Amino acid sequence: MGTIDKLPNGSYYARWRTLDGKSRSKSFERKKDAEVYLVGVERAKLAGSYVDPSRAKVKLGPWADQWLADKTNITPKTRDRYQNVLDVHVKPRWAEVQLGNIRHSDVQQWIASLKLAPASVRKIHRVFSQVLAAAVRDGRIGRNVAEQISLPRIHETEKRFLTHLQVEDMAELVGGPQWSLLVRFLAYTGLRWGEVAALRVMRVDLARRRVVVAESVSPIKGVMTWGATKGHERREVPFPSFLVDELTDLVRGQAPEALLFCGPRGAVLRSQTFQRAALTRAAEEMGLCVVKVDASGKPVTKMVGGVAVPVFTKHFHPHEFRHTAASLAIASGADVKVVQRMLGHKSATMTLDLYGHLFADRLDTIADAMDAARQAAVADRRKAAGS
Repeated sequence: MGTIDKLPNGSYYARWRTLDGKSRSKSFERKKDAEVYLVGVERAKLAGSYVDPSRAKVKLGPWADQWLADKTNITPKTRDRYQNVLDVHVKPRWAEVQLGNIRHSDVQQWIASLKLAPASVRKIHRVFSQVLAAAVRDGRIGRNVAEQISLPRIHETEKRFLTHLQVEDMAELVGGPQWSLLVRFLAYTGLRWGEVAALRVMRVDLARRRVVVAESVSPIKGVMTWGATKGHERREVPFPSFLVDELTDLVRGQAPEALLFCGPRGAVLRSQTFQRAALTRAAEEMGLCVVKVDASGKPVTKMVGGVAVPVFTKHFHPHEFRHTAASLAIASGADVKVVQRMLGHKSATMTLDLYGHLFADRLDTIADAMDAARQAAVADRRKAAGS
């Protein structure tokens, strides 16, 4: 137990020792307050939750920098995203604030003041909360005051799923055999763009109809940066047999280390290159985009080669082939674990959160299959009894 001394000015001086034997002190106007504080210190020591007040004096800016520098389990793309969140949103508000002076109410007010999309606010809060959680684990603060914060609700936007025939139409409209194969490959494997851009010839097994997803490449500050896949796990993804002949032609004569799909002059293929060169035009011709209108409801146009053409919004993005692959796999009878492995999701729960409503569309199929199985079993029994 600590000690309490009365000072000449009438206040009281509480003294105690930390778990490592260092002396600490705090002044109070009333003796009773000093006694209550020391009791709390001793209880915290016994419970293992004691935090040395001096360790909470570090400012959040330097602590956040150290937190990010110490993270070894994230991809370069994720590191860049975290750095941007810290530099643009967290540090301007919290860089000079000591960890021990951050209050839950202050965090709530800050979150409420962010005039951004709900998904962006949630990402900012997630990074900030991770920084404070690390401070708790390091014994600098007693609890994470960024927990139990009221966050804006995300209104899920409707995902677009292409049918088999729409995929074929898209493949024909993009023009060129490599673009056509790329459309079909994305729509039937569900690879992320960074994964397909990093896919090498040696990771395509034509006999087994498998590709090994082992790395990813993404632009970071304009530089194509290589790293692990999202989730840091290698996985095998199947592709349908109708793609074998086209893939065979594509890999013929190529070195094992060569990129399967590449951009101009053999460089890494960027999604923007594919979108500008082929995908946007094809999606507009298929009616997948929305014509932009002005305040009066009149279609907005632009001049191209002396001809007025409509301006479109809600463009089709390469990532939507990933949604298409999930939809086609589920419609073909794949269960949630198969779809999870195919897409490289962290858990089946994540897959269900994104595509659970598509599994519901198979209820009639499942009921019909059980009905057929029952009828076959009953028929077999009657046949055996009759014989």
